[in-house]
Amino acid sequence: MQKLLITIGLLIVAVGILWPLLSKLGIGRLPGDIIIRREGFSLYFPITTMIIVSIVATLIFRFFGK
Repeated sequence: MQKLLITIGLLIVAVGILWPLLSKLGIGRLPGDIIIRREGFSLYFPITTMIIVSIVATLIFRFFGK
């Protein structure tokens, strides 16, 4: 359990450091992501991004889980 928590923490740090690079790839602004902007209100619901992140995370966990 300790190794898992340390690994997750390191992954979060790595994503935080690489975030400027990742934002240039267009992650979070994919077709299918819902963005509603009104005066004094903004709603962002990244459906497509969540699906892609879920698929990638599933593949990584299955690959390293065996």
